Amino acid sequence: MSGHFVKLPVRTTCQILGCVTVCMLALSLSASAGSLVTFSAPGAGTGANQGTFPLEINDGGIIIGFDIDAVGAYHGFVGQTNGTITTIDVPGAGKGAHEGTQAYSINDIDELIGAFLDGKDTSHAWIRLYPSGVINIFDAPGAGTGAGQGTMATNINNGGQIAGTYIDFNYVDHGFVLSSTGTFTTIDVPGAGTGFGQGTDVGSVHCINTAGVVTGVYIDFNAVFHGFTWSNGTITTFDAPGAGTLPGTGTFVSGINDSGTTTGFVVGSNSVYVPWIRSSDGTFSEYTVPGAGTGPLQGALTSSINVNGVVVGQYIDGNNLNHGYQRDASGHIAEGNVPGAGTGAGEGTIPSNNNATQITGTYIDFTKVSHGFRYGP
Repeated sequence: MSGHFVKLPVRTTCQILGCVTVCMLALSLSASAGSLVTFSAPGAGTGANQGTFPLEINDGGIIIGFDIDAVGAYHGFVGQTNGTITTIDVPGAGKGAHEGTQAYSINDIDELIGAFLDGKDTSHAWIRLYPSGVINIFDAPGAGTGAGQGTMATNINNGGQIAGTYIDFNYVDHGFVLSSTGTFTTIDVPGAGTGFGQGTDVGSVHCINTAGVVTGVYIDFNAVFHGFTWSNGTITTFDAPGAGTLPGTGTFVSGINDSGTTTGFVVGSNSVYVPWIRSSDGTFSEYTVPGAGTGPLQGALTSSINVNGVVVGQYIDGNNLNHGYQRDASGHIAEGNVPGAGTGAGEGTIPSNNNATQITGTYIDFTKVSHGFRYGP
């Protein structure tokens, strides 16, 4: 659940949104119904745990993410509103299983950032400039160079500030912010552990807002998760109501919007996911999603919160099936399931990001293959 360099799913280049299915999704983004476009990136694998994984959509409707090919390698992609998808393979990225390029975030001036895993399983951060398309690679000072170490850039805001995580030679996590002028700042939250897999993690794709406020988690010496925000060097820590105190439980953060409202989910001693919203004044609101399971590793999670306070996420039912949902600022919740999504355990619909009017995400079919979708006007 943290931003460690795990083997995540990914994407590529072509006229992919041309071969689409258009239908209605049971989400209410606006007063009028939207349309659903589903897609699979050319080059994406068709085996279990392969396929297409959109991660973010900007206000211009451009989608970025990655795919996993038949070999198990990652390829970043950019999907334009006209249906053109462009593959991003950063020089130096490995070509084997669990290697390659992942695109994580795009801002509204079409600057892209992400990470790539080289042949040694070391991660390096990159930014693709617009409109030149030039890719610059960078590594955080102090980042390790061994397997499972390195630098991951996870989010870029409209001012060109980049946030992310690096893992040092001792496998300890550190958050960072890189300014548009090249100033690098490490974020280490007081109370964060200094052992293997502990530290400060800015691993969310939606972890920095336009004002440069960063959010994430820190993992303490007991491997318990806690939330934090960072603003110009000032750190505020928090724990959501009901957060567990056992290893692997606690408060998990998914993102922040421009008003400073954060969202995430809490894992208590029963290992059930409970979503929350935290206003900029520190007030928590927890909520339940109808149909969410109540067993271990069930419940509801959040993916992102947009400028209007609309949250999208997934809930996992009693049969361990994923469903998409949207919660508007008034608290109304609507469920969304993409036609073609599987109905077995580990399958279903998983939204990943929403702008003011559109949602993107992944659905997993009956053969455990992932596909992308876009919903909205």
